[in-house]
Amino acid sequence: MESQVKRFAAATLENKVAGALRSAGASEASLLAATRAMLHASMVGVDSHGVRLTEHYCQMLAGGRLNKDPQLDVELRASGSAMVHGDDGLGHYAAYKAVEVGIELARKAGVGAVGINHSSHLGAAGAYALAGAEQGFITFATTNTDSMVALFDGAARFHGTNPLAFAAPVPDAKPWLLDMATSSIPMNRVLLHRSLGLELPEGVAADAQGLPVTDPDHVDMLLPLGGADYGYKGAGLAGVATLFSALLTGTTLDSDFIPMYGGDDVSTPRNMGHFVMVIDPDKFVGREIFGMMMTRYLANLRAAPVRPGGERVMAPGDREWETVARRTAEGVPVDPDTARFLGL
Repeated sequence: MESQVKRFAAATLENKVAGALRSAGASEASLLAATRAMLHASMVGVDSHGVRLTEHYCQMLAGGRLNKDPQLDVELRASGSAMVHGDDGLGHYAAYKAVEVGIELARKAGVGAVGINHSSHLGAAGAYALAGAEQGFITFATTNTDSMVALFDGAARFHGTNPLAFAAPVPDAKPWLLDMATSSIPMNRVLLHRSLGLELPEGVAADAQGLPVTDPDHVDMLLPLGGADYGYKGAGLAGVATLFSALLTGTTLDSDFIPMYGGDDVSTPRNMGHFVMVIDPDKFVGREIFGMMMTRYLANLRAAPVRPGGERVMAPGDREWETVARRTAEGVPVDPDTARFLGL
């Protein structure tokens, strides 16, 4: 699909996205956080959570669902835990703040666990895990989302796509980065196959009765990671995201969310919860030894034998950093609707 869209330099997109959010009334601090997170997603190839979301956020700012000038409140609960009140603003702002708070806690306590409440959609969870890793900390970030994924053997939507993102620093190299949804595929993949008239792979989506289907026109819900045979694994991991993001923060369960899309209500805040955990290697084995072991681990991983027909073994993050390099050189692909909205 990338060949069918126009490409733009990251700096151009950054200016356009920030300008659009600024025109929609977003405060400078919150719009810079949102722009940073969306550019991260677009650069690493997670286009569903990239600059294409600018128009949606602008609509929610105009409708009143998103607070244009959120005043974040940080409440320290213990030596290694805190809560960030997002004041119903752009979720990216609260999430980056949680990483900052987590780092400060981890410097003292070794681990900083930060819950976030009264927030909103935060985009790609990997942006926040990466933010901690880039400062030398192991970081975990997660959120629960709108129900669209069945349980294992279930016949109704229950969990959201509920991402789990982890990142760790690597000496003299890009961080190790794992950012994964707990559904088999994103809903955007279904929409893409529907528009192209292509069949879906088996075991990734289901009809309204929860039965696996490959015809995208018959899809009512997604299946959890692992599909029809091993989906109990993905369903369990989705519950991990809900446990940390909703239960531990006292926010909204997946099935109780006001839908992100498709509803008439664009004024009521969604009270989303997120969770960030930051770990300081210095308070465990030590930063130097951890870095040495991380380097050795990745070297061994990448040198592992390749199965017949395989290309090479890759570590989490390798594909993303290659995408960043390619898009830095060639430009970031942007769909026509988003390009028109941004005035490109």
